[in-house]
Amino acid sequence: MDASDRPARLAVGVLGAGRVGSVLGAALAGAGHRVVAASGVTDASSRRAVDRLGVSPVSPEEVVCDAQLILLTVPDDVLPGLVSGLATTGVNLRGKLLVHTSGAYGLSVLEPAARCGALPLALHPVMTFTGREDDLRRLTGCSFGVTAPDQLRPVAEALVIEMGGEPVWIEEADRALYHAALANAANHMVTLIAESSELLGRIGVEHPGRMLGPLLGAALDNVLRLGIAGLTGPVVRGDAGTVRKHVDALILTAPEAADAYIALARLTADRALAAGLLKPEAAERLLDALGGNIWT
Repeated sequence: MDASDRPARLAVGVLGAGRVGSVLGAALAGAGHRVVAASGVTDASSRRAVDRLGVSPVSPEEVVCDAQLILLTVPDDVLPGLVSGLATTGVNLRGKLLVHTSGAYGLSVLEPAARCGALPLALHPVMTFTGREDDLRRLTGCSFGVTAPDQLRPVAEALVIEMGGEPVWIEEADRALYHAALANAANHMVTLIAESSELLGRIGVEHPGRMLGPLLGAALDNVLRLGIAGLTGPVVRGDAGTVRKHVDALILTAPEAADAYIALARLTADRALAAGLLKPEAAERLLDALGGNIWT
């Protein structure tokens, strides 16, 4: 039976119908729930409310009044103020599922609303959202970092599964480190690849993406399957002379990138040494090439 033929179970409201909110709202609708209201600050989010969720934008208070499950899909820095505002406006929150999608926050940010009777959930999709049509498809098999009160854990996990995701339990105290790990991998990877593409472009490589694609694909596959044992390159080989040439070239051509290279090369050498992939004497030569030993 098609999802549109199933009776809706929850009325869903979206506070912040941007890239994330519009996708999760659409995923819940696809699971048989019904999106009844959405709010958006920008013209783009207002268009997504209409185009992707099929509702006209209304005020946050109206979203809360109309919905049983409310998605708080706003930037991290906006979230505490939004929750506090809802708690002080007098809008009825009692018995309503209040779901934020921030990776950095757990349940504590929802405490003002919980004191008003809201049922707090933290469901963070471990995915990048670009605003493209394939964002919804990418939810299939996507992990969600889940933090919830014990009595609501089955509800939180069921919602994630309905959206096509895989719930992964994250303790409240671990949310910041959890999110740091994800951001360090995904966000900084984008920066590093963009920087490398630009450097290749400077020396005349016309299609840096074509050159980097197979290499990066293999490197990602290696690390996900093998961990640090999948490491290759001059650091794990102990090629101090090559590493020094890299540093010198970056200092001359892209000094803003040199510090990042040195820091990451040191961290790479540290991990390789700890894993037994790099001999201590080779590590010493590498650290000299990078500007000195940082370990005590």
